[in-house]
Amino acid sequence: MRLRDKNPVEKRLLVSLERAGRKHQVWKAVALQLNRPRRIRAEVAVAQLDQYAGSGMLLVPGRVLGTGEVTKPITVAAVGFSGTARTKIEQAGGKALSIPDLVTQNPQGKGIRIIG
Repeated sequence: MRLRDKNPVEKRLLVSLERAGRKHQVWKAVALQLNRPRRIRAEVAVAQLDQYAGSGMLLVPGRVLGTGEVTKPITVAAVGFSGTARTKIEQAGGKALSIPDLVTQNPQGKGIRIIG
């Protein structure tokens, strides 16, 4: 895969996701979505995450924004969180993780829903 991003941190993330994607397809799908231009990356509100939250983890290949309310504890991994989004998720009893943290916690990618 040709890397589009010039940011060295995101390049390392894409390379690590591509390596993990050789064994488990969910990480390859996330790497492909993150390798798109930033202007068309996903921006998801916490209200949308609250609707889609079930049993398992949510992964947003983009940013999570603080619009709306969170009514149940959810675990969300994303490239970035706005300050209000992180606060609302943690106040509801959930977790806001980075994508590399999620890869180390769940290397097989089981129970992950990609939103965005």
